[in-house]
Amino acid sequence: MGKPLIYEILEKPASSSVIGICSLIWWFIQKRGIGYGDVGLSYEAAVDGGQYWRIITSAFSHISVVHLVFNMSALWSLGVVEQLGQIGLGVEYYLHYTLVLVVLSGLLVLGFYHMMIRRFKVEYFRRVTAVGYSCVVFGWMTILAAKQPSSKLNIFGVLSLPISFAPFESLIFTSIMVPQASFIGHLSGIIVGYSIAWGLVHGMNNYWAITMLGWIALVFVLSLKRTGSMELSFIEIDPVTDPSLPSVGVVANRNGRTLQMDVLPARRVADIV
Repeated sequence: MGKPLIYEILEKPASSSVIGICSLIWWFIQKRGIGYGDVGLSYEAAVDGGQYWRIITSAFSHISVVHLVFNMSALWSLGVVEQLGQIGLGVEYYLHYTLVLVVLSGLLVLGFYHMMIRRFKVEYFRRVTAVGYSCVVFGWMTILAAKQPSSKLNIFGVLSLPISFAPFESLIFTSIMVPQASFIGHLSGIIVGYSIAWGLVHGMNNYWAITMLGWIALVFVLSLKRTGSMELSFIEIDPVTDPSLPSVGVVANRNGRTLQMDVLPARRVADIV
């Protein structure tokens, strides 16, 4: 018999917490009828629209329950990282570099979109909207493959993959089996994962993690305020008018208020990350 679930949760506190957070967010999304365009990451919204908060919301949001279960199952298996303090990993390492993976993989996704739009003139990538924790999952697969190549990745308790091949096996498998899966998102997680495992991104400690978390929170709140996504009366930011963007106005009538826009946005394409 295996260990009772409560003992495994105590051995993987960070992974268990992330799984709990993502599950609660999924429940909230379902309860409120929130869609990809509300929380997902797209070039049009994040770069053109200044909605930088989407780098964070997109990572922890899942619309499909199957997507949630797949990511959380893989993440649970990767929680073994928290038990490998003897080789320089452990809970603190896991927390520090999860923060790095969330931010850098999101920025790298936007970087790939920018290259496709500006260099190759593929406007499709301007409106592709990505959601999901897969960037981080693929990043941890890669780090574990480099640090502990003898490990196994168990998914759903029935599929066991050698961790040394898991990142690229999973990349190919998901691209074939799930056409909506974001190849760019998964690849970004792998690239950031190798950057951490090979020491190209290093030096994270409690001080830098708290500092980075503080800056993330500040940018998150300010971008929410600036883009009008949340009313924060205690923060005042001068509006910037761009004539190339659609204008939005509120017109009063007898029955209430009517929202008017002079340009309708193009339809978004959802990507599962």
